[in-house]
Amino acid sequence: MHARFLIVFLLFATICQGQRLVENLNRGLIAVRTNPTQVFLSWRLLGTEPESTTFNVYKDGVKINSSPVFTTTNFIDNSSGNATYTVRAIINNVEQRDSEKSKTWEQAYLDIPLKAPVGGITPDGVEYTYNANDCSVGDVDGDGEYEIILKWDPSNSKDNSQSGYTGNVYLDALKLDGTQLWRIDLGKNIRAGAHYTQFMVYDFDSDGKAEIACKTADGTIDGKGKLIGDEKADYRNKSGYVLAGPEFLTIFNGQTGEAMATTDYLPARGTVESWGDNYGNRVDRFIAAVAYLDGQRPSLVMGRGYYTRLVRAAWDWRDGKLTSRWVFDSNNNNKDYEYQGNHQMTVGDVDGDGKDEIFNGSSAIDDDGKGLYTNHLGHGDALHMTDMNPDREGQEIWQSHESPSKYGAYGLEFRDAKTGTPLWGVDGENKDIGRALAIDIDPRYKGYECWGATGGLYDCKGNSIGTARPSMNFAVWWDADLSRELLDGNHIDKWDYLNGKANRILTATDYSSNNGTKATPNLSADILGDWREEVILRKTDNTSLRIFTTTIPATNRIYTLMHDPQYRVAIAWQNSAYNQPPHPSFYLGDGMNKPPKPNIQLIAREGTQLITGIEENVTHKATVFPNPSKHSFQLKMQGKFTYSIITTNGQKVESHHCKDECEIGAKIPVGSYIIQIESSNGNDSLKIVKE
Repeated sequence: MHARFLIVFLLFATICQGQRLVENLNRGLIAVRTNPTQVFLSWRLLGTEPESTTFNVYKDGVKINSSPVFTTTNFIDNSSGNATYTVRAIINNVEQRDSEKSKTWEQAYLDIPLKAPVGGITPDGVEYTYNANDCSVGDVDGDGEYEIILKWDPSNSKDNSQSGYTGNVYLDALKLDGTQLWRIDLGKNIRAGAHYTQFMVYDFDSDGKAEIACKTADGTIDGKGKLIGDEKADYRNKSGYVLAGPEFLTIFNGQTGEAMATTDYLPARGTVESWGDNYGNRVDRFIAAVAYLDGQRPSLVMGRGYYTRLVRAAWDWRDGKLTSRWVFDSNNNNKDYEYQGNHQMTVGDVDGDGKDEIFNGSSAIDDDGKGLYTNHLGHGDALHMTDMNPDREGQEIWQSHESPSKYGAYGLEFRDAKTGTPLWGVDGENKDIGRALAIDIDPRYKGYECWGATGGLYDCKGNSIGTARPSMNFAVWWDADLSRELLDGNHIDKWDYLNGKANRILTATDYSSNNGTKATPNLSADILGDWREEVILRKTDNTSLRIFTTTIPATNRIYTLMHDPQYRVAIAWQNSAYNQPPHPSFYLGDGMNKPPKPNIQLIAREGTQLITGIEENVTHKATVFPNPSKHSFQLKMQGKFTYSIITTNGQKVESHHCKDECEIGAKIPVGSYIIQIESSNGNDSLKIVKE
């Protein structure tokens, strides 16, 4: 008992104040046959693991590496036969347990079969079918492997500026083996289109299993077939807009699709005309994101409006309750924030307080829901934020702008993310500048290269370095170096900086991108293997998704990007309106320094304890719930037992005798504790968090 108590106590001693709770991922191990005599292996380094961590590779239970793998998280097995592989981390000279197993893939992709919803006919007689649209990922069942949440968009989905009926929107949860866990029908009162149907997938209550959050309405049917609101209600007008009736926000169980909480959407639409037009375009411009507003646990941020009025509402999902954290409204003494939002938000901690700020476009909101700044340059279509210039302190933003009367000299703008001050820009020539991209594509210039739909190609200090512009829709880390590749439609290109042209690396024949001229993937993210990114595209006939992964051996080693919280929340908001590529909180490119150690804590999976970031299997005799809790906890253990609640410095603050179940911890202060339990059936230790 004392040994186990000591282990758990040492865990608390290593936890720093303000660590962000993140997913407890498995290795994401993949084994891909690249030719008749070689298999390429790739796996994750976790953000909590020591820099000295090395790996052994096992094939059908037999170690096949001659020395521990250290410089990358790749391995080439010179073998003509297929097998099952695992890897084992070596930490402090101790080999850990096996990773999950990976069978050999015959190709550098994984296909996931789909079952499209049945099409239909609108009230005005127009037929429609379904396309597999945006995706997100989350570990909905707590096993360490990502599931895919897929949005089915009807072929008649609309931009807000377009009239017309649309079909219903559906959300599916899919395991990587193709198992469909559930389907949610958002119903006829949620109009289909990129600006209406953002869905956030994240472990909002930090219980080890992701939830789904999105706007709902009368007629939404959850993944268990349960109706939300009035089934018969139909608020569509003759132009197909939904400008009447209640609007809801719902949290769905990620594993079952069940609606766990539904509340009124904030803000309410109010008078349609008050948002800037009378037909329903500007009133229903929605966006969404995830942010660590308290520095430790994720919050949901839902937005409405950016052409005129701008409102952002932050929510917490804790202890089975959905509560409002704050609402920022440009109508409430924040008039300068009108028209200062984009078709997306980005999120990150730019002031170094450990808490995220929300970036709307030309304005930003602090973690407490108060305005941080606005630079008055107006609305835009593209937004990128990371450390683009590693020679200056902090992060920068690269953005395109739409209205010449607002942006002045800055059709394209490079600014200080913390203050909003423009550092340099590109003349928009009185045009709506609809595209912009910033990634590292030229190793001759330190930092990111920047370009957009006007001007040429620039380094991160604003110097012109070329007239030829690469594609500017999306990006992906794919090959062996640290620069980033161009992702546009169904192909990946490498920028030839010497000749000012793009060279094709991959074409996904018979697979398609989404969202019209935006040509974005279903999703691009670091979801398998090493730190580089996968690309998910739909088969053109919508019968499957294909996850493409690189098999180019890396020349570097970086922890999984999903353990950089800024990158991870960017994967969550990637599907919001005009999709943008994710960026980490640090400079990732040619000439980079060693990535900073992320200030994170893994969420323990069910049946495990975390020991200084290393996971141990533990079969607990006792259970405690809810955990964390703002009030009390229920402690259950069969038979008679004695429990003690102990602080992280060893002080006993509560102790009692119980039988089978008792309520505990109602009077203890906010903080982290160890429950020490003794009984004739055995002893146990559990961690609890009082909020």
